[in-house]
Amino acid sequence: MNHPAGTSAAANAGTKDLTITEVRLTPVLVADPPLLNTQGVHQPYTPRLIIEVVTAGGATGLGETYGDTKYLELARPLAGALTGRAVTDLNGLPALAAEVCGGPAATGAGAVDVGGLRGVQTADKLRLSVLSGFEVACLDAWGRATGLPVHALLGGKVRDRVDYSAYLFYRWAEHPGGRGERDDWGAALDPAGVVAQARRFADTYGFTSFKLKGGVFEPAREIAAIRALAVEFPGQPLRLDPNGAWSVPTSLEVAHELRDVLEYLEDPASGTARMAEVAAGAGVPLATNMCVTTFDEIAEAFTSGAVQIVLCDHHYWGGLRNTRELAAVCRTFGVGLSMHSNTHLGISLAAMTQVAATVPHLDHACDSHYPWQTEDVLTERLTFRDGRIDVGDAPGLGVELDRDRLAALHRRWLADDGTHHDRDDAAAMRAADPDRVTPAVPRW
Repeated sequence: MNHPAGTSAAANAGTKDLTITEVRLTPVLVADPPLLNTQGVHQPYTPRLIIEVVTAGGATGLGETYGDTKYLELARPLAGALTGRAVTDLNGLPALAAEVCGGPAATGAGAVDVGGLRGVQTADKLRLSVLSGFEVACLDAWGRATGLPVHALLGGKVRDRVDYSAYLFYRWAEHPGGRGERDDWGAALDPAGVVAQARRFADTYGFTSFKLKGGVFEPAREIAAIRALAVEFPGQPLRLDPNGAWSVPTSLEVAHELRDVLEYLEDPASGTARMAEVAAGAGVPLATNMCVTTFDEIAEAFTSGAVQIVLCDHHYWGGLRNTRELAAVCRTFGVGLSMHSNTHLGISLAAMTQVAATVPHLDHACDSHYPWQTEDVLTERLTFRDGRIDVGDAPGLGVELDRDRLAALHRRWLADDGTHHDRDDAAAMRAADPDRVTPAVPRW
């Protein structure tokens, strides 16, 4: 790294201390419940990738992202290329990733991204999802080295607590054949089951807003579930997300049926054009994490009025700093902002909380799968209190890695025959129902 004339020896030494000397990648398999969505059902185990960035000064930063094979194939060359660079060189990360990532990992580009349920998959989206984990790890290492929390490196927090929403799913009591780890939640396949699930979330974690993953059953059945939630939790925010499973007419019908109780309707139809048609007559705000997941997709969605709320996700957008840029664009266009979640561990939740604390107009409680995950790689799980997570001032992300837990989850990954190395909700459903055909969109 070149330093301008007059740079002090102390400053040079400080920069050297922030030089990356090692990057460790540890793929893991994490237990996942049999949660249903329009594509199928979660597999018994889901892959995640834990990233450790080690500096010359002894700081180790943590990051987390998707662990499927296609992400690992991109992460490995990027990890090798980071050695010798400073953790502060975040502006150089995208160019470095574009230079060293590519080839086989782009296979399948253009297919639907089933794992993230975020629309069409592209090579750029894959790369950004890998990049996000490395950026978080660099920020964590930088914060640990300087004694600053990540939110301070992003400009400082504007709130001391971040609101989260209960994430409700239709689900089975256990995975087919008793595979995986069994929990005590039981099945939720009707309005009563959904309400019981929501009540437990409210009583255990203090959540006051509720999102139901839809697109599983015919719309009338899901309308009934939302209505039951409205009776149980009068006046509290409710959301429904069928992941683009409905036609425009069906989307409009559901929106009209529920417009008096929904906070917003998330991705009722697939694609920006269909969303714009729905938005024109829905009478309820539309949110998305499927048709706006890159900066290139913003113009069409915003100018057509297709979405009124964007659910940001730092795993999609390439990190925490890009998430803040997205927030600024949304603010400029008067578009609301919330936060999307996929199956994740505590490192990701800590990163979500750090960036959410810095965004001035976070208009809605954030999503989080975290209460569904019974396993973690941290020494101490993050805690929801009154549906919120406190934003601490500890250095970096403020979390510590439990190496024994990490090793155990990595051993599970090593022992797996590859069945769970790539998330495939449709395949998991076919294991339960061999005659199941992956549904075409729209389903209804």
